[in-house]
Amino acid sequence: MTAPVILIADDDASFRRVLEYQLKQAGFSVVSVEDGKKAIEAFTQNRIHAVLTDLDMPEVSGIELLKRIKQRSPDVPVIVITAFGTIDSAVDAMKLGAYYYLTKPINKDVLLHTLDQALKFSGLVSENRNLREAVSTQFTFEGIIGSFQGMRRIIEQTTQLAQVDATVLITGESGTGKEVLAKAIHFNSLRKGKPFVVINCGAIPDTLLESELFGYRKGAFSGATTNKEGKFEAADGGSVFLDEIGDLPINLQVKVLRVVQEYEIDIIGANKPRKVDVRIIAATNRDLKQMMSDGQFRQDLFYRLNVAPLHVPPLRNRKQDIPLLVHFFVERICKRLGRPPVKIGSRILHRLESYSWPGNVRELKNTIERLIVFSREDMAKMDDLPEEIVSPKLAVGKAVLQLPPEGISLADLDKELIVTALERNQWNQTRAADFLHISRNALIYRMQKYRLGSYQNLSQDAQIALPDEDDSEPAEPEDLKV
Repeated sequence: MTAPVILIADDDASFRRVLEYQLKQAGFSVVSVEDGKKAIEAFTQNRIHAVLTDLDMPEVSGIELLKRIKQRSPDVPVIVITAFGTIDSAVDAMKLGAYYYLTKPINKDVLLHTLDQALKFSGLVSENRNLREAVSTQFTFEGIIGSFQGMRRIIEQTTQLAQVDATVLITGESGTGKEVLAKAIHFNSLRKGKPFVVINCGAIPDTLLESELFGYRKGAFSGATTNKEGKFEAADGGSVFLDEIGDLPINLQVKVLRVVQEYEIDIIGANKPRKVDVRIIAATNRDLKQMMSDGQFRQDLFYRLNVAPLHVPPLRNRKQDIPLLVHFFVERICKRLGRPPVKIGSRILHRLESYSWPGNVRELKNTIERLIVFSREDMAKMDDLPEEIVSPKLAVGKAVLQLPPEGISLADLDKELIVTALERNQWNQTRAADFLHISRNALIYRMQKYRLGSYQNLSQDAQIALPDEDDSEPAEPEDLKV
């Protein structure tokens, strides 16, 4: 591992030599100069990890050197060195971004400890910045996949919402990508350098949810031995994502309403409310309007949250996006697993496009990862698909039909539905037609076609006539045409 490089800038030659010797003995590499101007040149020409600088130097002062370094490389720590009588100048340097100051004469152990802490702090700052940049890149709008017209519209709306500070309510089924949209909004907004705090309102017990959201102060109740920071406090300056807001207990909805309206939180055990600067992004897979009618969700909170609504369609309604999503997930998952891209053949892709995806995009992602994990070659195999996709079940309302891999006869399925409806309604044609949401004429046409009930003895070459249509050529009624 390469030793950290320390830049020393001091016009006192003997003092500079002592520092240089001590740092080299401790395992550091050292670049040593006698004034601020040469320090700027050395900083530009070398990879410097930390700077030790005197404040009072010819040509360029230590304060000016500090300013130049912070403009060029804000993560590099600068430790200023000062005589006892100029501590006020050192304090001014701290305000300009210096990591710390040391007064002459300098204790060797104090110097090495301060330098070690400065380098660790610099590494954390740099790591945090890189992480934020990586997260911001991951949640760009290009990461939201969709050629479906409705999805393109959502991407446009999400782009617009990132530029304003409005409260957002995202609705849609589980697994459609509501949190991805929320992160895209935050990490492309002016708040992107601040926290993005997630809380799932349905995953935390009601008894703990209030303290998780708002925090508490020491002594607020038995067991509160320290202060606890709530999610809203932790997100100050950033965004709070309230996932599954429909599961928020009614007694806490009024407290969240106060945050949305007044930007204030009531911390348990605190004497007065605390102001917070947060953006609220909420999401739910429930019907909040129906919950309002049932008295389970506050009307005032709904309208405060519903300032900028986004509805994410289920994957079954945008199947043309499946090939795009498959390509996206294959590329990302293979990169994460450190293996060459796995090809998804046309047979598998056709099967994926035929499936109803009750788990939406999340289920598709898990399926692709399963194919990649079990694939030993560069081509995924049909055998590695889950059974429910290989032999899918078709949901018709609340009825579930098993579809065999070899396919199914639409005529046989049609006939089975007609028979089931007639049997359920004691072969009463009017009630069976109502049950199937078709006209009685349409039902009779199909009974004649499949020779059901009183039409079972109809000969093959017999003329089929609808009621009140003597000797007319039987034609499929309008409400049967697809």
